[in-house]
Amino acid sequence: MTITEPSPPGRGGPRIGVLGSYGGFNTGDEAILTCVLSCLRAQRPQARLVVFSRDAEHTRAHQGEADEVVDWEGVPQKPVLDVLGRLDLLVLGGGGILYDGEARRYLRLVGAAQARGVPTFAYAVGAGPLNEAEDRAAVRAVLPVMAEVVVRDEESRLVLEEVGIDRDLTVTADPALLLPPEPFTEQMMRQEGVPDGVRLVGMSVREPGRAAEKLDEGDYHALLADVADFLVRRLDAHVVFVPMERQDVRHAHGVLSRMTAPDRGRILHNTYSPGQVLGFMSHLDLVVGMRLHFLIFAALAGVPVLPLPYSGKVFDFARRLGAPALVGVAREQAGLLLAEVDRLWDEFPQRRPDFDERVRRLRERSRDTCVRCGVLLDTLQPLRTDPAGLTGDDPLAADDPPPRAHTAFPV
Repeated sequence: MTITEPSPPGRGGPRIGVLGSYGGFNTGDEAILTCVLSCLRAQRPQARLVVFSRDAEHTRAHQGEADEVVDWEGVPQKPVLDVLGRLDLLVLGGGGILYDGEARRYLRLVGAAQARGVPTFAYAVGAGPLNEAEDRAAVRAVLPVMAEVVVRDEESRLVLEEVGIDRDLTVTADPALLLPPEPFTEQMMRQEGVPDGVRLVGMSVREPGRAAEKLDEGDYHALLADVADFLVRRLDAHVVFVPMERQDVRHAHGVLSRMTAPDRGRILHNTYSPGQVLGFMSHLDLVVGMRLHFLIFAALAGVPVLPLPYSGKVFDFARRLGAPALVGVAREQAGLLLAEVDRLWDEFPQRRPDFDERVRRLRERSRDTCVRCGVLLDTLQPLRTDPAGLTGDDPLAADDPPPRAHTAFPV
């Protein structure tokens, strides 16, 4: 398997690595990567941007700003370590990657970079839930050594402080707030079977899992079916489900099967870029959803947004947007939720100026992460150490001696 792709000629600037949940698994994560790479390219046009991906083939095909792409899952680790050792900076994130079962994996790679003397920067990361001892230990070992830790919301800051991080944590906003839209054409609409000249409501669902452990699948499918049927009646609308991950399609079918008006529902089935999904939002009149980046895209398009907060990150975004938000997603909240949808539709024209101003401020906060990363780059000198000569202090190499306390965590 090819691990890396050579850099094109003419990239003589710093080598900057970007690590996150990349590789086409989630539209929101791909949007984040697009925005992070765009930021880094703007800050350092001649930089060599190295993406550590869970599916390098996908990243090479869809992220044109990446000069090199490194597979880091299920491959021999020595080539990965060699690439790490040649970096001038490793950027972690953004997005929600510091949570149970995942934090330890990403931070092991960050720890390996730190052991090689590579500065590290947390780019508007999300955190939580963090209850498992191994993940908490990884966070406590690696984050204090990072050059700067920027989180995307207050919820993440509180989670990290509860874990025991005693250092400055800067709160900005999600990187995807700077994503530019791409056209979602009338031909695309026809191919998806979305009717023309009618009101359209977008909906987003997600699977239960580590990031949404309290979701009861049948319960929330029934709740969203109630909401969809209400909007069909109230607005004479058609409902379009927008999958942000492959698993979302099954859950969209679960909601659709419970609707009393399933003929008024559609599910987007083709594959689209994050920019095209953002472009699709301009066709909608209102959105109700669970996925954070679905809600972010709707807000960027100026569409009335009703978040369904299954987790703290969605509740935090709803609060910052000034959008109505319930605490949790449960069938017994159906009456309250329908009342909120009704109120949102009636009052949005009056709320619109405040809504637009809040989105503008969120985008400014998102830009601040990029500026902070640029300031850090201004302070860095290119690494001169030959990575082949490095020994010890390697969280990824099984034969190395135990790492020092400032870069290590239990494995």
